[in-house]
Amino acid sequence: MNKEELHDFIKNQQPNICQVSAIRRGHFVYSDCWNGYEKEDCVHIMSATKSIMALLIGIAIDKGQIQSIDDKVLDYFPDYKIKRGEKTICDVSIKHLLTMRAPYKCKGDPWSKVCSSDNWTFSSLDFLGGRKGLTDEFNYQTVCLHILSGILFRATNMKTVDFANEYLFEPIGIKPHKNYYAKTAEEHKQFTISKTPKENIWFSDPEGLGTPGYGLCMSAEDMAKIGLLCLNKGTFGGKQIISSKWIEDMTRPKAVENKYFRGMEYGYLWWIIDREKNIYAAIGNSGNVIYINPEKNIVISVASCFKPTIFDRVDFIREYIEPFVEEI
Repeated sequence: MNKEELHDFIKNQQPNICQVSAIRRGHFVYSDCWNGYEKEDCVHIMSATKSIMALLIGIAIDKGQIQSIDDKVLDYFPDYKIKRGEKTICDVSIKHLLTMRAPYKCKGDPWSKVCSSDNWTFSSLDFLGGRKGLTDEFNYQTVCLHILSGILFRATNMKTVDFANEYLFEPIGIKPHKNYYAKTAEEHKQFTISKTPKENIWFSDPEGLGTPGYGLCMSAEDMAKIGLLCLNKGTFGGKQIISSKWIEDMTRPKAVENKYFRGMEYGYLWWIIDREKNIYAAIGNSGNVIYINPEKNIVISVASCFKPTIFDRVDFIREYIEPFVEEI
C-alpha cells in the first residue's frame, strides 16, 4: 500500500484512530491524521499513561529521590493511619505497584470511592493490602495506582505534571503540560469519553497530583518521542534523560498468569509483546499504543479517540502499519 491507500484502509478498518506517527532509524518517516485531528492535537491516551509514569519513577530513582523500587510504600506516608487488623500493607513495595503484583481489598477499580474523596492517595491506600497477604498474583489496577503519584510527590516535592515537564517532556521536545481537574463526576466522564481533540493536559486529583493510571493527553508524535527515548536506552538528542539500566529493568518481562491479556507479559507498567525480540508497548484503552521494536529500529504510535474494548490494535500495527514503515 502507498500512503493514500493506507490512509483509507485505516479509516475503514480502524475508524477511531486519530493519528499515527512512526520513527525508523531515529527519524520520523510517517505521520497521518483522521477524524478531523491535526498533527499537534492531543488525545487521552488512557492506560498508556501508566508507562509514562514508569519513566518518571525511574528518573526519580536515577536522581536519588526514590532510593529503590524495593522501598516499602508506607515509608513515604508516615502520616497514614493503618486500618485495624491490616498487616499486609506494611510489606507492599513500589515494585509491587510497578509490576501490578500489589494486593488490593477490592474487586475491580473503586472509582467512585477514590475519585469522590479529598485525598485520592490515602483513599487508594485504604484499598491496599488484605488478608491474603502478598500472593505475587498479577492484579491489573488503574485508579489505586494513584499511590505512585503520591510517592513521587513525597519524594520530590513536585507535582506529577511539573516533574514530568522538567525532567521528561521538555528535554525531549514535548510541550509543557498543565493539570486538568474535573469538579464533577459528569466532567470526569466527559473527559474520558469525549472524542474531540484535547490540549496538553494531565488529569489530576484535587491536590494537583496527576493520575498515573490514566488521564495523560498527548499527540501521536509526542508519544513516538517517548518511544524513541526508550528505544535509545534513555538517550535523546545525545543527552541521557533516564538511565539505560532503568529501561532494561523496566522492559524485563514477567509472565502474566491471566488468560485475559492475550499472552502478553509485563515489565514495569509496560507490556512485553515479544520476549525474544524485546518488542514492548505502552497500551491504553481505545487502542492507544506506543509500539517499540528494537530489532527493526522502529517506533509506531497510535492515538485514538474513545471506543471501548479495542483489543487488536497491536496486532493491527504489526500486520499493516509496521510492514508499511519498513518499506519507507
